[in-house]
Amino acid sequence: MDSVDLSVLKTLHGWQTGPFPLWLVTVVETFGSSPRQKGAMLALRGDGLVVGSVSGGCIEGDLVRRAIQGQLKLDHCEVVMYGVTQEEAKNFGLPCGGALRLVIEPVRNPDWIGRVLQSIQSHQLVRRTVHLESMQVLLDNADRNEATTFDGEYLITVHGPRWRLLIIGASQTSSYLARMSQALDYHVTVCDPTETLHQTWDVPDTVLVSEMPDEVVLAFEVDPCTAIVALSHDPKLDDMALLEALKTPAFYIGALGSKANNMKRRARLALLGLTQEEIARLHGPVGLFTGSRTPPEIAVSVLAHMILIRNQSTEVNRVSKLSGNT
Repeated sequence: MDSVDLSVLKTLHGWQTGPFPLWLVTVVETFGSSPRQKGAMLALRGDGLVVGSVSGGCIEGDLVRRAIQGQLKLDHCEVVMYGVTQEEAKNFGLPCGGALRLVIEPVRNPDWIGRVLQSIQSHQLVRRTVHLESMQVLLDNADRNEATTFDGEYLITVHGPRWRLLIIGASQTSSYLARMSQALDYHVTVCDPTETLHQTWDVPDTVLVSEMPDEVVLAFEVDPCTAIVALSHDPKLDDMALLEALKTPAFYIGALGSKANNMKRRARLALLGLTQEEIARLHGPVGLFTGSRTPPEIAVSVLAHMILIRNQSTEVNRVSKLSGNT
């Protein structure tokens, strides 16, 4: 399951042999309450077809109208604003006071799209720098801390999986969680030493490893953009992973199981030498409580909790930077 931005790039790549002009529309700045975040993208074709989103729908409608009527530039990038006034915000369905700045980029030389897709396929982050006047595109390696930037002359975007998810256990629940996570820009690795489970694992674009979980966590180079979720139903495997995971800076660490089983797990981890502060980082039972029973429901609850914790962490870091407490 592709992320929204990956779907946009794949669509542009598929459209490039057709007869219609193409544009890539990117949100480069937001003001007030905006429906999409900075860096959101939309693929637009000259006959009005669109994939992706830069707003709740009304801005897309105006872009389609302009494309069909031949009002969009073909020889250089265009910077446009929507929702500057309250009347305009109302007309385009934006929240009161909200506004968006967009870069509308004609895609005349699409070679860079294939190269970006190839990098993403190799689980690499790639930085794309485009000069708005000449439309010259430069590709380079990027890291997960980079974000979309725009200075009026150059637009820089970052493509590829910014987040990583390590799942312990190749179970049915793991399969649903892996697919859903890919749609949210996670590069997914699944660890399970059970060889028979490898034969039935069918989630594309994931990495499946058979080493012991503690060895995988140690070799994973865990950082604050990493989540680790133990779903094997085997306490030996899950505990081995958690014993190392809880010492790392991963933003989310969870384990499947009832409250009673997780209390027992915490006692075992304490006996194995983890501190109470480290053990307190464990989300167990994993996920938001929704009364989930089926594998897809459990996967939804886990991913929802990961989103909540990730967004809370991102907001804390943003406020910290604004206050100068870095």
